[in-house]
Amino acid sequence: MDKNSDSWRGAVFYQIYPRSFLDTNGDGIGDLPGVTKKLEYVASIGVDGVWLSPFFKSPMRDFGYDVSDYLDVDPIFGTLADFDRLLARAHELGLKVIIDQVLSHTSDLHPWFVESRQSRTGARADWYVWAEAKPDGTPPNNWQSIFSGPSWTWDMQRRQYYLHNFLPSQPALIVRDPEVQSALLDVCRFWLDRGVDGFRLDAVNHAMCDPELRDNPLRCETPGPAQFAKPHDFQKVVHNISHPDVIPFLEKLRRLTDQYGDRFMVAEVGGAQPLSDMLAYTEGTKRLHTAYSFDFLEAETLTPDVVRQFVAPWLKAENLASWPAWAFSNHDRPRAISRFSHNETADPKLGKLLLTLLIALRGNSFIYQGEELGLPQGHVPFDRLTDPEAISNWPVTLGRDGTRTPMPWVAKAVQGGFSDGEPWLPLDPEQVKYAVDGQGAEPKSLLHFTRALLKTRRQLPDLIDGDMQFLDEDQDPILTFRRGDVLCRFNLSAEPVESLPQTGDVLFDVNGGFGGGVAKPYAAEWRRGWR
Repeated sequence: MDKNSDSWRGAVFYQIYPRSFLDTNGDGIGDLPGVTKKLEYVASIGVDGVWLSPFFKSPMRDFGYDVSDYLDVDPIFGTLADFDRLLARAHELGLKVIIDQVLSHTSDLHPWFVESRQSRTGARADWYVWAEAKPDGTPPNNWQSIFSGPSWTWDMQRRQYYLHNFLPSQPALIVRDPEVQSALLDVCRFWLDRGVDGFRLDAVNHAMCDPELRDNPLRCETPGPAQFAKPHDFQKVVHNISHPDVIPFLEKLRRLTDQYGDRFMVAEVGGAQPLSDMLAYTEGTKRLHTAYSFDFLEAETLTPDVVRQFVAPWLKAENLASWPAWAFSNHDRPRAISRFSHNETADPKLGKLLLTLLIALRGNSFIYQGEELGLPQGHVPFDRLTDPEAISNWPVTLGRDGTRTPMPWVAKAVQGGFSDGEPWLPLDPEQVKYAVDGQGAEPKSLLHFTRALLKTRRQLPDLIDGDMQFLDEDQDPILTFRRGDVLCRFNLSAEPVESLPQTGDVLFDVNGGFGGGVAKPYAAEWRRGWR
């Protein structure tokens, strides 16, 4: 990834959720030394870099996405020296390291908020979104938290409401304020000076809201009792998200990171209609490098129409100056192999298909830890849940615990080799069957497949930054597109289906491929010289 080129385009990143990766001190929580210990394994997969989820000081009410000190490591993960060793080892192995930056909100224990709530006239009094109550004492408007309930909490010290788009313990910053922007840029500068290769910007379209605090309109006038799961779903979320003033701040971030040369930034963009934000945030060379949304992360089925719906807008001529990123699984949503198999037994063939499709799409790719193993969603009983969203919405939504269960390293070891102690989340016995040691010893495993897949892709520049066009040679459930001169075909079905014969050389085939005019279940192939 070079500042003066587009070589960051098409890079593949491996997301590490440190709490669940490897515990080295027996407290049941993964840590930075554990990440460092396994970086050689990560490099062996063939990825270009690592996205490291939050490890900053935090009360952990939202497991690190509620930061109480941006400039230090939480003791459960280690120390700044541990982070420096992790970064140095990653660079020795040729891996880039990007870290989360949570710039739209802090913990309510962050010194900035502690000071802000003490007085309406202090130095940081206006660093957060404060508002007067309505005459009847109710919140200033109808905004609803993503985690359920009003987005406003009354503070007895200031006698005002403060805004939180997530938990009440995550007060929203006023990022449009120049002093707040300066402080956040200093945070990013601190980590850039330490040598990080860039940032994943959490919930960045929540960084600014409507300064007039206008009510959100209703999604429909007469919703049915089961139409929406949470109060947040009843609204068209337009005034507390995606304000245009976010873009100049992103341009400031880009100017800062460009001063450090070879750096990379990716935005997480949520909301009901994320595409316009993603396109705007990544347009040209003065904003972010790329962005991803929850499109594939929340999809319950995978069909050619679904893929076209999410990807096709990025292929329009007017949008080619923007660049997407794609993730099928992450720490926030149920694992794709379980979602797309409808929670039946995770089929390794489906795992191979998903990875082949993910890295063939035009854009950057993010592989979540365990995805290279075909790790299914973990079962976590109610009494072991830790995720506040899961607990408050049980059992309508499964929450995030099942995708955050510990990484299984050694099938026959205590706790799957993750820890000598009791893990913070239980390791599902079904997941132990997918342990790294067993797959490493089996040449036909999904792990070995992933290594071969990424090695092949590195040899095919068209699959890294080539153009993309959907083709209509076959019909549903077969998806066909080209990347430059490479033809990519996928049978998105668990059943064999007839397919049109193709010419050219097969560069890589998956699950039996497309031979003899029949696409095998979950088959995929890359061809060159086709016509």
